[in-house]
Amino acid sequence: MRPLVRALDALLRWAQGVEAFDEDERCILRIQLAHASRPLNFPNGMVKRGEPVILLHLWNERIPPMPPQGADVEWAARMKRLFIHSLRALAQAMRREARLGKARAIGGATVLVASADGSDGSRLVQQLGFTILPYSHRLGRFAEFWENLYSWWLMWTYNPATLRRRKFLHLRRAEIWMPTEEFLRRYGSAET
Repeated sequence: MRPLVRALDALLRWAQGVEAFDEDERCILRIQLAHASRPLNFPNGMVKRGEPVILLHLWNERIPPMPPQGADVEWAARMKRLFIHSLRALAQAMRREARLGKARAIGGATVLVASADGSDGSRLVQQLGFTILPYSHRLGRFAEFWENLYSWWLMWTYNPATLRRRKFLHLRRAEIWMPTEEFLRRYGSAET
């Protein structure tokens, strides 16, 4: 079954235009160029519906395996370092490539910050500068069920220990967003 999920994941990435922006093996993110499906309100401004955005996607094959007993401090610290490294690499790519620099915000939907059992990373995501917004699929709960099932399959396929505390019926989605100006200010320095 796992090879089938990997093949489906590759097909969906191709169909949605999800691409690598940095080949460094420490980069754990891919991106998708898209348009905001709804207005995004931030404390210092707004992104209008239809404006260009960059959607973040985890590079599942590069996520470090979680220990069998679940996340520990060492694993969490490593994930944070890799995530920040990936955000910095994206900021550098946005400065190099005009097509990326047109984005008005960076973010997307995730199950990693909105679990019903409280095992989420919302505090970390906010420390990294992202605003957490409620998620609602335009096709309703039916579509959200299938998105959550797909996310669960990805976790089961690429990093099964993550399911130790994440039950399928408890998966919830949220959106995380950061305006481009803020993103480049935070992550656009030459540090790696």
